[in-house]
Amino acid sequence: MPDVFVSEQKNIKPHEKKTVLEKPAKEIHAHEFHSHNPLASYCYFPDSIRFVAKDSNERIVLFLRRHPITNIGWILIAFLMFAAPMVLSSFPLLSFLPENFQLVAVLIWYMVAVAYSLESFLDWFFSVYIVTDERIFDVDFVNLIYREISEANIDQIQDVTATMGGVVRTMFNYGDILIQTASEVPRIEFEAVPHPDKVAKILRELRVEEEQEKIEGRVR
Repeated sequence: MPDVFVSEQKNIKPHEKKTVLEKPAKEIHAHEFHSHNPLASYCYFPDSIRFVAKDSNERIVLFLRRHPITNIGWILIAFLMFAAPMVLSSFPLLSFLPENFQLVAVLIWYMVAVAYSLESFLDWFFSVYIVTDERIFDVDFVNLIYREISEANIDQIQDVTATMGGVVRTMFNYGDILIQTASEVPRIEFEAVPHPDKVAKILRELRVEEEQEKIEGRVR
């Protein structure tokens, strides 16, 4: 299971911080800065998160997951699955089975509903997008024993496009970020993340800062 939610002490030297990391806190909304909410979908400079591939001098700038509103679909389906046996009890659909077998069938149905709900929640919770001052990561949760991680260096970013279409996405301010890179993974997509315009802006600023570091010979 991805261990991206474990506290870790940081040791960042002042001269190693990028310009984009030194913006005053007044420019950042309170709910975006150092969020401690484990269910947050938008964390700017999270202070209690680490992940397996993180370098010791690497700092997390953004920690993202799909907007919570995207969970409504599977939550409604799960609710209907749990409610179905009670509603269908008025109809003798299983009357041809012995009473004990009817009970077993209902229990199996509830187990399927629980499994569906748990898998849907874990997929949302552990499928995350991470932006550090050096790299970007797309972590896709497949199941409890398998995950897929795509990554690219900041200096390999070629283009960043933010899209937000539709009434629901506009109302709740979430959308997709398409990142074209020069790495082995030519395209990384952040799906349905909150504040897509802000995310795209931060990625562009990090890319510019990385290019400036190269020019000044400050590349780590």
